[in-house]
Amino acid sequence: MRCKRTPIEADILPYELGKGMEDGFELWSDVVTKGWIITDTLIKIKREDGSIVCPYITHRRGRTFIGEGDYIVHEDDGTKHVVGGEKVFSRFEKIEEKEQ
Repeated sequence: MRCKRTPIEADILPYELGKGMEDGFELWSDVVTKGWIITDTLIKIKREDGSIVCPYITHRRGRTFIGEGDYIVHEDDGTKHVVGGEKVFSRFEKIEEKEQ
């Protein structure tokens, strides 16, 4: 059976550090040693104590770490996703906001 994904409206914003867009941070050393992900473009933040952490979003499948140029997608039901900047507008079409 062939199906087409139902359109979903969502707010999509480029990730900005310091805006509280992430759900948390994990130590860089844990990301590298405990994960099976490519870490080349992940955002790394050095804290005052010298530790390096990576921001992430939590969702139903676990955590997604935020990379350089990524966008945060906020769906109307409260679900959040991370989408790479090179893919975001091939997956989401910009729509005009309705005036109230």
